[in-house]
Amino acid sequence: MSIDLQTVKKIASLSRISVTDAEAEAMVPELNNILGWVEQLGEVDVTGVEPMTAVIPNQQRLRDDVVTDGDVRDKVLANAPQAEHGFFAVPKVIE
Repeated sequence: MSIDLQTVKKIASLSRISVTDAEAEAMVPELNNILGWVEQLGEVDVTGVEPMTAVIPNQQRLRDDVVTDGDVRDKVLANAPQAEHGFFAVPKVIE
């Protein structure tokens, strides 16, 4: 896959990034170089290699999934600047 000037300008437009013509022309070889590296990575033989999420082995420490009744509304509402009828009260935004 090759990227041309038109594609760089389209990507810039879609991402709402303002680039000059000179900047877009400079990005063409850079993006093509990046895509070249990605194609090289696709050629690597990874049969027998387990996917990993980190370079060191780690275990997630998860809490037990226990159902509780909650019943902390008063504690939560204590943080509210203003509460009404058991809910956070916020100022009206749309008239």
